Amino acid sequence: MKIPYELFISLRYLKAKRKQTFISIITLISILGVTLGVMALIVVLAVMSGFEYELRSKILGANAHILVYRYGGEVKGYRSLAEEIQGVGGVTSASPFIFTQVMVTSEVGVSGAVLRGIEEGSDPFLERHMVEGRIEALREGKVILGRELAKNLGVFPGDYVTVISPKGRISPLGVTPRTKRFKVGGVFQLGMYDYDSTFAYISLKQAQRFLGLGDVVTAIEVRVKDIYAARRIARKIEDLLGPSFVARDWMEMNRNLFSALRMEKRVMFVLLSLIIGVAAFNIVGTLIMVVMEKTRDIAILKSMGATRRSIMKIFVLEGLIVGVVGTALGTAFGLLLALNVEKASQWIERVFGFEILPADVYYITQLPSRVDPVDVVVIVVVAIGLSLLATLYPAWKASSLDPVEALRYE
Repeated sequence: MKIPYELFISLRYLKAKRKQTFISIITLISILGVTLGVMALIVVLAVMSGFEYELRSKILGANAHILVYRYGGEVKGYRSLAEEIQGVGGVTSASPFIFTQVMVTSEVGVSGAVLRGIEEGSDPFLERHMVEGRIEALREGKVILGRELAKNLGVFPGDYVTVISPKGRISPLGVTPRTKRFKVGGVFQLGMYDYDSTFAYISLKQAQRFLGLGDVVTAIEVRVKDIYAARRIARKIEDLLGPSFVARDWMEMNRNLFSALRMEKRVMFVLLSLIIGVAAFNIVGTLIMVVMEKTRDIAILKSMGATRRSIMKIFVLEGLIVGVVGTALGTAFGLLLALNVEKASQWIERVFGFEILPADVYYITQLPSRVDPVDVVVIVVVAIGLSLLATLYPAWKASSLDPVEALRYE
């Protein structure tokens, strides 16, 4: 199969002769620059997409997709309200719960905690993340603690803890805190330090009795089929229940966190694209030197009838080859690393002896990665586009060369 002579000459110019070794080294550096830029972009964006996905899945697993509560007070008649909410299209479940801050003490420690009273079987996410004990312990009047909270208190399933509520009862001595001794029935680990170190679960009935609330709850947590339709469903619930109720969706409750993640992802894309931009400048420098080196060849080609467009195409193709090869290598290495980033991070931690994601600093304890095909396509297009732009000026200068002037001193 015949190839266009412009492509043939471009490939010849990429091959080094002894006198042109320096140009070939710079060409290789340009390819490596594009490769590193594309690889860095793919890996960083995959990790940031993984962070967003993991945070979203864990936050939505531990919390409601939609939170329904009454203005200024507890929710009464919650059973009938939950049935009404479940009738709204797109809703999969509606579960009443109690949410309050408490202090938990043991024989060896004390810690602040968030006490959640839930109906048994209403939180399958919690059941999936039990590491010790069993979820049925709620039915037996026991408490289930987060793993970090249990560590801080120095307790295990079977031990006892005392829960102290600041919402006290009136006694002859004044207002005294409510206290109750619970047996630890299990330990869960969601993989998010903030939750694992603060959450404690008991049954809904136990929470009502302990807090002296009677037959009321703090709010109703709603789960939906499509999490991205949560805002629309929340508005339907508000219309159904009337103006005395508020329905807040997960995007509204975690707006700052996810907005920050998306903004950081965009900023990282722009910053890391500068690496590809630097590689593109290397392509400009390489092509300018090739044009200076091949002045005589260009003049001869023009004398033989080559058009300005053909000369320009030769050098555009040469720069594109550098960009496409660098992009292909960067994409291959980037995807390989992005799909194995957890193994790579474990190796780095083992070799250098430090923790990449300390549990007490970050929401999650493992380095996640999630390759988005759209991100990869955008990166490839940007890399090849910058490489193409880098070829235009040197190619135009080569096509503008006057063959008479070029050959006068040869």
